[in-house]
Parts: sequence; C-alpha cells; structure tokens
Amino acid sequence: MSDKYIIEAKDLKKYYNGDSIKALDGVSASIQQGEVVVVIGPSGSGKSTFLRCLNLLEVPTSGQVLFEGADITDKNADINLHRQKMGMVFQHFNLFPHMTILKNMTLAPMKLLKKPQKEAEEQAMALLERVGLADRAKAYPSQLSGGQKQRIAIVRALCMDPEVMLFDEPTSALDPEMVGEVLEVMKELARDGMTMVVVTHEMGFAKEVADRVIFMADGKIVEEGTPDEIFTAPKQPRTKDFLAKVL
Repeated sequence: MSDKYIIEAKDLKKYYNGDSIKALDGVSASIQQGEVVVVIGPSGSGKSTFLRCLNLLEVPTSGQVLFEGADITDKNADINLHRQKMGMVFQHFNLFPHMTILKNMTLAPMKLLKKPQKEAEEQAMALLERVGLADRAKAYPSQLSGGQKQRIAIVRALCMDPEVMLFDEPTSALDPEMVGEVLEVMKELARDGMTMVVVTHEMGFAKEVADRVIFMADGKIVEEGTPDEIFTAPKQPRTKDFLAKVL
C-alpha cells in the first residue's frame, strides 16, 4: 500500500427535497492506493450514496472528489475518462441479457479503450479462468446462477483495467450459499493489491480483508479505524449499538 491518496472526498453533502433529506452531511475520506476500505452502517446511513458520489453516479450537492489529484466534481472534468479507471459492481448484475458472457465482457474494452477484439477476448478468457467460469463464456446471463452472474460482473469491470474497484453491497441480492464464492473473488483482488472501496453487510469480510473500516450513520462518518479497533474496541456509542445488533 502506498502513502499516495488515489481518492479524496472533501466535505461531501448530498441533500434531497431542498435540505430536508441529508443523505450525506459533510463526509470527508481519503483512500490510499492499494488500500481496502470497507464501509458499514445501518440502512439509510448514506453508504451507497457516498460510494456513488466517488464516481459521480450521484452528483454531490456540494464538496469535492479528487481522483488521482484531479477534481472530478469540476464541471470541466472529463468524468467518463476518470470513470473508466473506476470499476463499479452493484447489487444487481446489470449484464446485457441478449449477449453472451464473453460479449458482455469485451463490449466496453473494445468500444471505450479501443482494444482489438482478439486482445479483449484473450483478457476476458483469462479473467473467466481466474474465477472458474471459462466454460461459461458462450452462455447467456439467464443460464447462470446469481453467484456466477456476480462473479462475471466483477471480472467484466476488471476488463477495463481499473485502478480502483467500487462495490455497492455486491452480495446482498444473493442466496446465502452463493455469497462465499463472490467474496472469495473479492478477497483475491485484495490480495493482489487492488484498491477497493466496499459497502457491505458482510462483517466477516470486513474483519478479514479491510485495511480500514468506516462506520456511517445519518449521512456522517461516525467512526473509522482498523477492523480490530472497530470490531473489538469501538469508541462511539452509535458504533457499539450497531455492532451489538449485527455481530
């Protein structure tokens, strides 16, 4: 892990209905290159809004997001260029149902990165091999289980050679027995040094893989620290109360 910040969020606010709903209420956080940051907290605490503000899928009401030192909230920033460097995996897989798995994976690299088809397909097959799904390259999404689709969604994002991976509750839509196979792929990415920001309810994953855990509630960061600090000796009453319910 380097001491260089790849993402810096500065005083992010996201208000709806005028100022009546404060989804984010002054959130600042910095992510180092190679760091795995896991964001936890109750539903409605602003975790997903925070994650989506990092690549401007949600445009903050105010505040800044710096990616590799560039202010991507600046209206002159080429947000699509920056987004290509940030892979995003959602709860739902968002695979194109009418395309094979291989086509799903090669479409964006060929279109956006202008990769030749042969190179894009070779990379896709290598990634499918890595997650144990090379034999499903010609299948369609409807022929796969939820866990397989989510593993495909992860490696599809990796086909764009991202510098950061953002995960928004990637296992919450899965049957319990499929959660492990998706978390295993994410653990391997972490071991390989990928910078990751993960919003999840999987506390075991947070304990095992995170370099840092951020606990959010009511649109604010209440507490952050190492997994040991947060799970073993939380300081804030709000953190203690939440962990007492989920652990």
